[in-house]
Amino acid sequence: MGKVRINVHRPIPDGFKVKQVRVIRKADRWYVSVCIQLDVNVPEPQPHGHALGVDIGLEKFLATSDGVLVKPPKFFKKMQSKLGLLQRRLSRKQKRSKNYEKQRIKVARMHHKISNTRKDFHYKQAHALCDAGDMIFMEDLDYRITAKGMLGKEMLDGGFGQFRTITQQVCWKRGKFFSVVDARGSSQTCPNCGVHVKKDLSVRVHSCPECSYEADRDVAAAQVLRNRGEDLVRRDSSERKLPATDGKSHQERSVGGLGNQS
Repeated sequence: MGKVRINVHRPIPDGFKVKQVRVIRKADRWYVSVCIQLDVNVPEPQPHGHALGVDIGLEKFLATSDGVLVKPPKFFKKMQSKLGLLQRRLSRKQKRSKNYEKQRIKVARMHHKISNTRKDFHYKQAHALCDAGDMIFMEDLDYRITAKGMLGKEMLDGGFGQFRTITQQVCWKRGKFFSVVDARGSSQTCPNCGVHVKKDLSVRVHSCPECSYEADRDVAAAQVLRNRGEDLVRRDSSERKLPATDGKSHQERSVGGLGNQS
């Protein structure tokens, strides 16, 4: 290939070694991914500070336990008509011709633009969550299964799996604690008293008949996730503090300690 002119976004820091270079082509644009290495010990972020539960959905992209609501951007749905026009023009071109290749690149550019816009939105929301809290708790759902249902296009447009991965990376980079918690029944549980409150999807306001607590349905679910995350952190910290005075194994001591707490 010879020498190629590049745009270096960040200089390589002193002491790092270049381990791998990948040349990537997306649409008609070329990218170079440089992997660098430095032998340092980076500690994992520990639980501390303000806890924040995050509930993800289609009606609202995310709802936090502090009451913050973010509308879904729907990048693919907004550009779907323009993308369809470009694809129809491509279908009329003669394959392997110059005009076909030009039109194919236009379609690829549109897909690339949608992907980059969605990823930029995810990074901005992840940093906003780190600004608002020190511990981030999200659902442990498998979004690949939900993307195969009747709302598969909307699920893929939201990119919830990518957003959770990006949030985890941003939390590690900024020293925030991140964890996933059990999502079963989070929308059917009262965050104030823990009573099971059954409601279908048409009911968008949580109203507890026991303690009269009312909140937005998604905000209440995020508060349940926050409570479960805090319980998980307390349980893990108590297990690490259990004394090893007898000859029992660590697993036996942990089970015994949890049984005494319950």
